[in-house]
Amino acid sequence: MTLFWRPQVLHDTLTWLEAHGYQVTRVDAARWSSDRDLHRDIAAALDFPDYYGGNLNALNDCLRDVVDQGYGWAPGTTGLALVFTGYDAFAARSPETAQSVLDLMAAHSRSALLFGRRLMCLVQSDDPQIRFEPVGASPVMWNGAEWLDSRRRAD
Repeated sequence: MTLFWRPQVLHDTLTWLEAHGYQVTRVDAARWSSDRDLHRDIAAALDFPDYYGGNLNALNDCLRDVVDQGYGWAPGTTGLALVFTGYDAFAARSPETAQSVLDLMAAHSRSALLFGRRLMCLVQSDDPQIRFEPVGASPVMWNGAEWLDSRRRAD
């Protein structure tokens, strides 16, 4: 789970990941005005089955299937990078759900490692001061290029 603020830093990271065989799946969280929007867009991005329940429990179940590469994750790729852009806008509207989604992603990222798979979640925020509670007992950290607060100030 890694936070990004500057679009160029995220772009450079995604370019590297794609060049190294990662599947990069982008979801625009800034458009989510409700939890329903979140579930609709994640389901579409990861090709969830039609019976997807559209709630956090169903998201947890479907992410387990994604880790198993049942859908949403192409076999033979180095890993899957799920990218949420504009996440701060959704987090401001629905902070508990935003935190829960990050927690689910962290849990499934760890479980993917048990099977030799790499699942990562890259979270872009237009708010350079955004903070989240730890997920899976780990803090949500800024990327190395923007880790210092001074690097997240508009020039």
